[in-house]
Amino acid sequence: MVLIAAVAFVGTHFLLSHPLRAPIVARVGEKGFLGLYSLVAFATLIWLIQAYRSAPVTTMLWPVGDVLWAVASAAMLLAAMLLMGSLIRNPAMPDPDGKLIIPAQAKGVFAITRHPMLWSFALWSISHILVYPVASNIILALAILILSLVGAALQDAKKETLKPQAWRQWEARTSYWPFAAIAAGRAKFGQFGMHTLAGGLLIWLVATWAHMPLAGWAAGIWRWVG
Repeated sequence: MVLIAAVAFVGTHFLLSHPLRAPIVARVGEKGFLGLYSLVAFATLIWLIQAYRSAPVTTMLWPVGDVLWAVASAAMLLAAMLLMGSLIRNPAMPDPDGKLIIPAQAKGVFAITRHPMLWSFALWSISHILVYPVASNIILALAILILSLVGAALQDAKKETLKPQAWRQWEARTSYWPFAAIAAGRAKFGQFGMHTLAGGLLIWLVATWAHMPLAGWAAGIWRWVG
């Protein structure tokens, strides 16, 4: 059931975002489409969560010790900073005026990747697979991983069609894969704002602490502190 719900969640997202968007908008308008999209996304997400909660806990596929926990914790800290950094001056975010504002230089998290928000979700998925390798969790995390990384690639394709010149300029300064633009010399590491560093650290501390009351086991630094 988790697998079926995950396929429904990811599949309807891609179908409504791409091949079905234009014909539905033509029939019910943009607001009608957004309402339908939100309803389907919410319904399939609730289905996936309920299926996950009801699924039996299978045997872990590999032993999980401090090394994997340390790797996952570090990845989640990076994910939190990518997420917080993506909320300000992100060209991929919808603009009320329909304008696409491309920065002259990729800074902060955008020097790391032009899809910091989606890569934060991908890192969440990978981290949770590493430390909790049971069947239901792997399916759920893979669904989020596919939705994030395929969604990032499809977002590039859509932006290239809608705003070809501007988006290709942004692609030339950035990279899909994390740190690829920095390694190629197209971007420089650094210039992170406090919303990225302090905000990311705070989100990471709160989210990892919340694992204890919500899931019953400690995560992040709280595994070794207190």
